[in-house]
Amino acid sequence: MQETEMWPKLEPWKVGMAARCPRCGQGRQFKGFLTLRDHCDECGLDYSFADPADGPAFFVICFTCIPAVFVAVWLEVAFEPPFWVHLLVSLPVLLLFCIPPLRPLKGWLVASQYYHDAAEGRLVKKPQGVGETVAQDRTAAADR
Repeated sequence: MQETEMWPKLEPWKVGMAARCPRCGQGRQFKGFLTLRDHCDECGLDYSFADPADGPAFFVICFTCIPAVFVAVWLEVAFEPPFWVHLLVSLPVLLLFCIPPLRPLKGWLVASQYYHDAAEGRLVKKPQGVGETVAQDRTAAADR
C-alpha cells in the first residue's frame, strides 16, 4: 500500500481494546502480553510514536486494584478467616482484577495517541520581537 493512501479514522477504544492497529484496524499491536510490535504487520505503521508509559497501570490501580483490595479487607474484617482463605480468595481476585485489563488499556492508550496525533511536547521558538513588550512591561513594573 502507498504511504499517501487515506486511512479511515477508527475509534480508539474499539481497535485499542481489541489490540489492533490504530490505522488499519487489522494488524496486531502486541508481540507479547504487553510488548508493542515495532510496526503493524498489515499496513506497516511504525509504532515508535506510542508511549503509554504508566497509564495502563494507573487506571488499573485506581479502578480495579483498589476495589479488589477493599474486598480482601472487608473479608478480613467481617469474617476473620484464616490466612489460607485469603490465598484462595483474595489473591485470585486481585490477580483477575489487575492483570487482564492491562493489555486492553495499553492498546486503547496507544490507539488514542495515534487518533489524536499525540506526541512529546516541543519547544517552539517565537519570532523575533514577539512577546518583548510584555517582558519590558514586567521589568519596568518591577523597577517601580
